Amino acid sequence: SSFQAGQCATRRVPACLCSQQATSPAPDALEDPLKPAGPDFIESKEDFKWVEKLLPRHRIPPLPQHTHYPTPCGWTPPRDPPPDLPYYVRRSRYHQIPVYARFTHQGSRKMTVIQHIEGDIWALEKELQEFLPPIIGRLPGLTVNEVTRKIFIKGLVLEEVKKWLLEKGF
Repeated sequence: SSFQAGQCATRRVPACLCSQQATSPAPDALEDPLKPAGPDFIESKEDFKWVEKLLPRHRIPPLPQHTHYPTPCGWTPPRDPPPDLPYYVRRSRYHQIPVYARFTHQGSRKMTVIQHIEGDIWALEKELQEFLPPIIGRLPGLTVNEVTRKIFIKGLVLEEVKKWLLEKGF
């Protein structure tokens, strides 16, 4: 298996660049790979309204306007101007109070979670320490997560916390 001009030593390589016979095509035969090819479709801006309905929303919808509050479902808008407190609980994307239930350990551990807390999260935790004992009959088990801006409350006190936050103006 000696090397011969025009042949490659390995048989697996179909085209060998070591050969002097290998030539590159003429420059005018190459097309610019970055230049877009001609369109194979027709662009219709009139039909895009149907595509928009399929795309996810990336913006928060405007606040709904009603004649009286609370609405029949119990929704109330946030107070304008917002309350003058060292913390602020921002509403969810669809203008709801961000208080949720979380169940862990196959449903045997029940927690209430407050999300979207801005400002002094420790001031809110201190006010919750004062607000919750008369309702639940004991000192509340609170966990503050500064990184995710959430407060976890041991037990289910969703409605009480939502009502309390609404009374504060959030």
